[in-house]
Order: sequence, then structure tokens, then C-alpha cells
Amino acid sequence: MAHLFFSIVVVSLNPGDKLFSTLQSILDQDYGNFEIIIKDGGSTDGSVQRFFGEGTEQKIPADSRIRFFQEPDSGIYDGMNQAVQKVQGQYVLFLNCGDRFFNRSVLSDAASFIKKQESTEVGRGRSYIFYGDQFNQQQNSPVHSAPVMNDFTCYRNVPCHQVCFYDAQLFTQRGYDTDYRVRADYEHFLYCIYDKNARAVYMPVTVAFYEGGGFSETKENRKRSALEHKVITRYYQDGGKAPGSLFLCWFRLHPCVPGSLKILHWQAFIIK
Repeated sequence: MAHLFFSIVVVSLNPGDKLFSTLQSILDQDYGNFEIIIKDGGSTDGSVQRFFGEGTEQKIPADSRIRFFQEPDSGIYDGMNQAVQKVQGQYVLFLNCGDRFFNRSVLSDAASFIKKQESTEVGRGRSYIFYGDQFNQQQNSPVHSAPVMNDFTCYRNVPCHQVCFYDAQLFTQRGYDTDYRVRADYEHFLYCIYDKNARAVYMPVTVAFYEGGGFSETKENRKRSALEHKVITRYYQDGGKAPGSLFLCWFRLHPCVPGSLKILHWQAFIIK
């Protein structure tokens, strides 16, 4: 059996027809060496039964590359953590329900680029993150990722997880930190770069139609996103790995800390 190259993870909860469009864009790829991990958090809208059940027009065709499981989770990042434990591919990419691959050749283009890049590395000792561009459906325009990941671009312009092919080994020691309800993917990207010394390599491939308008983009979560960003960058980029910084990080979202006390500690952490 050939070595499995890609694992495409899709997490869902009451996704409606969005699950179908996302899966169809994966199955339509002209490159076949991949698996699809569908992790459902316990949908009650009938979508899972409709797509995988008997006698439906939108039934997903039987395909041995699809693995589906249901398990309760505490949110999207917890669901992604559960799913990534089951991947068997060398590289893993996460698509949300409603996101789609940009065209039929995304995986073949990415595989060609990745294999060429790997062939130039002598005695490869570092893990990779290969990332490309997105097409933002809400803005109806392409969004180009930074061609180089340095301290500045890690602060300002990290690519979204829908366009990142992660070496699966980067999830071996830990997955997403679910204390970050909005920015866990950003925190994990910086963890890979700064803690795991991963090499982020840009590839000139438009990977995904990014749906947008989801959980992280509500008015309330935009505020939380900005606050989480300050905590994360302080920790990874501003010498924040001292024990005192780790202590203050504990206060970031801990539900047992009274709200007024929590705010004071957050402010002290950010302004100091």
C-alpha cells in the first residue's frame, strides 16, 4: 500500500448542506493519495444521516478514503484535536464546513511542490508547514499570504489553517490549546515556528475558497480575538516565556477567576 500523503480533516456540527459542498470539493481532486477524516460533534439537523444514509439524492458516494466518527466536543478546536489523533497521512490540512478547495488540482499542485521541496533538503531534520493563498468568498477577492514567515509576518499575517499543510508530527506532542476560543490555530502556528522550529514555506497555490463569517468573526469574538492575539504574541515574541508570563497566561480565560480580577490581570499582562 502506498504511503498516505494527505489527511484532510473536516469537523462539523449541524452543518446542513455545507458539509456536502466541502466533501465534494475534496473528492473531485485529480490527486487521489489522501484520506478524509470527518469528525462530527453530534449533529441533530439530519445532515449526517442525509449525506451518509440510504436513499438520498445527496448521499456521499462510498469511498474507502472517508472515515467518519461522532464524539461530543467542547468546540471547534477540541473537535479538531480529536480528529487529528486519527490522521494517518504525512501532511494534514483542516477545512471547515463551507470551505472548498479552489480547483481540482490543489492537492496535485501541493504534492508536486512539497515533494520537490523535500528533495532539496539534505538530511531533513525539521518539520514543515507548507502554506498557500485563499480566495475569500465574502470579499469576493483573493487573499495572498506572506511569501516569508518572519517575526513581523508571524505577528501580522499568519495564513489561515484552511491553506496550511502541516507536517502531522507537529501535532504529536500537543494539539490546539482550547483555552483560546478564537485564536487557537494562530497560537498553534506560532508554537510550531518558535517552539518546534518548523519551517514555513510559501507555495504559489491558491488552496481554498474561504467562506468566512463564522464563529471567529462575530462582533464579540473580534474583541476576544484581539485580546488573545496580544497574549499569544507577548508569550512567543516579546520574551514572554519567563515563569511570570506563564503565570499570567493562566488568567487569560480561566472560568474560576472573577471577571474584574481577570480583566486586571489581562491588562497587567498586556501593558507591562
